[in-house]
Amino acid sequence: MDPLASAHAAALWAGLNVVLLLVLSVLVTRQRRRHRVEIGDGGVPALQQAIRAFGNAAEYVPAALAGLAILALVGAPSLLIHLIGLVFFVGRVVHAVGLSRSTQATWLRAAGALATWVSYVAIAAALLFYAIP
Repeated sequence: MDPLASAHAAALWAGLNVVLLLVLSVLVTRQRRRHRVEIGDGGVPALQQAIRAFGNAAEYVPAALAGLAILALVGAPSLLIHLIGLVFFVGRVVHAVGLSRSTQATWLRAAGALATWVSYVAIAAALLFYAIP
């Protein structure tokens, strides 16, 4: 097994999640410019949704990326990192789309949240497994 394969896998998912955060940030900026709101949300529902979509991703992404990076450091198989990374990333994208389109509970938001939580559980379980020598 290539010792760098796990690091490359973690790097892929870190890069994609950073791109997601950048895209969500740009969407906030577009709404701010469109509605001429410099700070806060100005009471504009579309801006509120964009801010929440970015904020929600910013709340969940760092811990997941830290977990994937640590899994790479301890030599977890790259396939495991790819599986968890894929489920997490797809979950974050689906959740962001759902949150950007509606303030109501939607199947997109629910599916995204579920995928995120499943990924968190998988990361935690794998980290605990690799923590025991």
